[in-house]
Amino acid sequence: MSPPALHADADSAAPAAPAAATQRWLRTAQWLVGATMAYNAVEAIVALWAGEVAESISLLGFGLDSGIELAAALALFWRLSREGSGADEEAIERSERRVHRFIGGTFVALALYVGASAGWTLYARAAPETSLPGIVLALASLVIMPAVAWAKLRTAERLGSAALRAEAKETLACAYLSAVLLLGLGAHALLGWWWMDPLAALAMVPWLLKEGREGLAGETHAH
Repeated sequence: MSPPALHADADSAAPAAPAAATQRWLRTAQWLVGATMAYNAVEAIVALWAGEVAESISLLGFGLDSGIELAAALALFWRLSREGSGADEEAIERSERRVHRFIGGTFVALALYVGASAGWTLYARAAPETSLPGIVLALASLVIMPAVAWAKLRTAERLGSAALRAEAKETLACAYLSAVLLLGLGAHALLGWWWMDPLAALAMVPWLLKEGREGLAGETHAH
């Protein structure tokens, strides 16, 4: 009689491994999003302060972008917390759709901001001011954000979360804007090419709108 009993125990324990793995990935996602929230809060404060001191439109805009990303991360953290607290599958699916749409909306807001800010900079010929804190901040974000985004994309694939995947792409947008900020500040300081900053930013607008449209459509599959 003992072999069948052992077999039954093995069958009953089979679902535990995937469930445990899901919980581990969920905790990883929460940690990554929490770290993003903390970093974006600091980034926003430093960028807005440095932008005000240097009277730099680029830095002020970078700080506003950090605020948009912070809002997206907060919404996603709420969705992950619901799943972590044991909410039923239907409730998780609803929160996944809501957060994905919300993040889609933040992509559209970011696209509108980038387009308007870059257009105004070109029109007014408002060259970015040289700012050492701004350059250091852009370098830090350029190093940190791609690694965080990659980790989020891998975690989103494991969890099957389109909302996490969308937020990871917004983290990639932060890295891109860091490169744009660094390019603008550096090109102006070294070569006097003030127009490099807004042109590089405008190149990003179509991608932002595409991601925003997908998010607002409420697609919940990770791809």
